Amino acid sequence: MKLEVFADDEATALAAAKQTAAEASAAVAARGSFVMAVSGGRTPWIMLRALAKEDLPWKNMHIVQVDERVASAGHPDRNLTHLRESLLSSPILPEQIHAMPVESANLEDATRQYDTVLRDLAGSPPTLDLVHLGLGPDGHTASLVPGDPVLNVTDTDAALTGIYQGRRRMTLTYPAINRARKILWLVTGSEKVGTLIRLQKGDPSIPAGRVSQDRAVVFSDRAAASQLAV
Repeated sequence: MKLEVFADDEATALAAAKQTAAEASAAVAARGSFVMAVSGGRTPWIMLRALAKEDLPWKNMHIVQVDERVASAGHPDRNLTHLRESLLSSPILPEQIHAMPVESANLEDATRQYDTVLRDLAGSPPTLDLVHLGLGPDGHTASLVPGDPVLNVTDTDAALTGIYQGRRRMTLTYPAINRARKILWLVTGSEKVGTLIRLQKGDPSIPAGRVSQDRAVVFSDRAAASQLAV
């Protein structure tokens, strides 16, 4: 796992946007399309607003979700709400943003539906070009949270969690994440210091520590990386 450290969260997000733009251009040149999975959070939204200003092959790009809260359309708790707002200034079309179907009356069926979406976009089994991940102080990433049975799901690429911070979630599973061509972690804030150390060591006792490090890079601010061996 590579580590790059930047001055603050905004600088981290802007560097991540540049990295994502480079990955997108390279993927489209090599394979004709770019499929990336995006997590929620303040830093990713800054990254996406910066990415929206880049001159990219937007018509060949698709965005899927790393995870999503079960909530109504347009709800401020929904990652999708902020994702769409962040990309408003880009030329990407609404149908190129593939929402997790968390409004479905049957959420189990909805996860299978999202599996199909992933296969249609990224092959069988789906190989995403880039997955953006965040890191919680409790060691969670995506909605792979400590103690949840979703950590042991290996037969689907999308799955449901139990209730976490007041809501159920839909999330990509480890197989979907670990299959990706590139994993880009965005980790900012002093509250992440201890957890980032554990991530760097590949500590399997936290959910984030079970994500493959082979093709991963961490973009961190100085606050989060203050005690890391860089």
